[in-house]
Amino acid sequence: GTMQVSDQEQSSRELDLEEITRKISFLDKWREIFSYRGLGTNNATPQNHDGNHVSADETENATGIPQPRGQGHLPSSSLCSIPKPSIISSKSGGSPISLAMATKLRQSLFGNTIRVFSYDWKKAYFRFHDPFSDLAFTLEVGKGGARSIQMAVQGFIIKDLLFTRKGKDCNFHSLCAVSKQEQEQALAVALAGILWAAGAAEKATVCLVTEHTYVTSTPDYSGDDFTERLQLFELLEKEATEKFIYDHLQCFKEEGGHGVILFLYSLIFSRTFERLQKDLDASSTHLLQPHAGGFLCRQAVLNMILTGRASPNVFNGCQKGKSQEILHGVLTRSDVGYLWWGKDTSEDDRLSQVGSRLKTPKLPIWLCNINGNPSVLFSTNRQLLSDWKVERRFDLYFYGGQPPQKKPVQLTVDTHSHHWERNHPGDGRVAGRRFSPVEMLIRTKWREATINWNGTIPFF
Repeated sequence: GTMQVSDQEQSSRELDLEEITRKISFLDKWREIFSYRGLGTNNATPQNHDGNHVSADETENATGIPQPRGQGHLPSSSLCSIPKPSIISSKSGGSPISLAMATKLRQSLFGNTIRVFSYDWKKAYFRFHDPFSDLAFTLEVGKGGARSIQMAVQGFIIKDLLFTRKGKDCNFHSLCAVSKQEQEQALAVALAGILWAAGAAEKATVCLVTEHTYVTSTPDYSGDDFTERLQLFELLEKEATEKFIYDHLQCFKEEGGHGVILFLYSLIFSRTFERLQKDLDASSTHLLQPHAGGFLCRQAVLNMILTGRASPNVFNGCQKGKSQEILHGVLTRSDVGYLWWGKDTSEDDRLSQVGSRLKTPKLPIWLCNINGNPSVLFSTNRQLLSDWKVERRFDLYFYGGQPPQKKPVQLTVDTHSHHWERNHPGDGRVAGRRFSPVEMLIRTKWREATINWNGTIPFF
């Protein structure tokens, strides 16, 4: 029996040694960080939580202090379950949130001050798929209501990568050849552009979490240990907004950092409570609706991202509701559009029909809602919506963000081959095949189009 004991002792000693070595390397890592930064000046915890290495040209932050290179950190499970996110120093120069602001924020989101974000919202952040891959230009999309925001931002990332980058080819291959740095630049440009438009192109407000708590709970406001630690940063130029977000991108793209909520908060503060009140109408007095233990975005949130205004409806202009109340729709064409199809959609409900301003955006990119699931549809041809000849036969790419989709689907849309239309009046069947929801969605914009899936099995 003595043999076995000493074996166990031996293995437990080895374990201890491993544990000690691990802890020493962990301490060394932090020592290195502090010696790089000078203790107390850390503008952001520069730990790179997705285990990615910071490339040479990303090793300086806003203050010009060199950031340590990412060193492939220890598995977070051995330390704590949710990684500790980047928290900026309280001395970063923003304005601390007040109780009045925190209360108004919660009121505008939930319609009261009792509710707080559900778990799926808290863990949502902006994270790309691997660079240089079929999904290099796409965000990983989670479950729950926050994914509508991720998918709307996805539309703007595609806009930047395809149509606004200088000296880049607008083709599908260029999207798959995106590097990590290009991903990060595109995300910063997308988030900044959305906030800038919401701020009426006058100023944007970005919210970040600091180490200090500024608001204590009251009987009417119970804290969530996150909103009470915000500082607000006002930026008076679009380029300055892009740079600021790029310099603090960790806050939005890191696990545990509440990146999607931070962006939504920034969106509301950029829009301002005053403008938000004017945007909304009797049909929508706040921005989120409870659903299955979580919250879904109302249309006003999506329209605020797409158009800069939190209009609660998808039709053009204003219309009268059932009791003659004035309902607010979409006032201008935006860069990224919106399409919607649900299996329970009735053609007659005029108020739920997407108007031409959202259906025909300035660029051929659409945020889509298919039976409540967000996705993105886009063309790489900038002329698609301005030249009817292009619109006869063209390709669209579809990204739904959900497994098992390993790469965007290429669909070929033909708007002139509707010979079968007369024999099969509108029941969505042709030769015994039922149309997939994706096809039904495309036909809300191109009424009699036939869609070729180019070898992919129709899904969604």
